[in-house]
Amino acid sequence: MCSSDLFPSHDSVTLKDKDGTVTNFVAGPEIKNFPQIKVGDRLTVTHELAVVIELAKVNNQGIRSEVQTTSQTSAPLGSKPASVISNTTTIIATVIGIDRQKMTISVKGPKGKPDTYRIKNAALLKDIAVNDEVKIVLYDAMAASFTAPTAATQKK
Repeated sequence: MCSSDLFPSHDSVTLKDKDGTVTNFVAGPEIKNFPQIKVGDRLTVTHELAVVIELAKVNNQGIRSEVQTTSQTSAPLGSKPASVISNTTTIIATVIGIDRQKMTISVKGPKGKPDTYRIKNAALLKDIAVNDEVKIVLYDAMAASFTAPTAATQKK
């Protein structure tokens, strides 16, 4: 690890994936606990794509809207860097299509273009029909964390 000459106030780390591809990553000031990263540590990143976690009929007289909120949590000081970023989006839209087999719903939202979303729970589609006005709550999240290598990974 070394400070980047291009970004003197930030730290950089070189990551190598299991295929041997090397990538240099410059960490911004939001990355806390950077000094706790050691050579050989493993970076794990998971991402859950936006899925519908709430779907309900509303009577909104055709007024469509979208509100997005974001939250972030970080590892406590002194531990290895870790972070979870989650986004919750609430949309009021008109249903234009439903595919119960694929567990998707298509809506015309506030931007006027059709969007299709994956439903997490089939029961949410039970009373929904084309032309219904609905409130959709979408959730997506990304988590990243550094961990020390285990004895098994050190041998590789």
